[in-house]
Amino acid sequence: MENFPVMLEKDDNGTVLVDFVDFPFAHTFGKTEGEAMKRAVDALVSAIIGLMTDRKDVPRPSSARGRRTVSLPPLDAAKIELYRAMRKQGVTKAELGRRLQWHPPQIDRLLDLRHASKLDQLEHALRAVGKTLIISVRDAA
Repeated sequence: MENFPVMLEKDDNGTVLVDFVDFPFAHTFGKTEGEAMKRAVDALVSAIIGLMTDRKDVPRPSSARGRRTVSLPPLDAAKIELYRAMRKQGVTKAELGRRLQWHPPQIDRLLDLRHASKLDQLEHALRAVGKTLIISVRDAA
């Protein structure tokens, strides 16, 4: 799971600001630290959607260095790994569609972080770019 470091700062109006170390263009806030951290997940996902829409690289998280972190939802993390693998290999959405024998809208939904894709579809797509989806469960901290 990727944990992206954030910087929290009290604003002069009493809200808590959240800035992302790896996404200088992404910001959010909340009335409390807890609310700000909940909003941070959506801000992170929105920032990554923007990068993917612009066909840019999605960075790996920097070292937390004692900072709080925001984790991506697992399905989103898997979709981003598919996107990264496609970019690294030069595989277009059209090429992935040909490999899977899927229609373009299916590929678009698979890469859409706002769409609740099925894990088996994502697993097939990852396999088509030479990757394997591994799921593990651990005791909560």
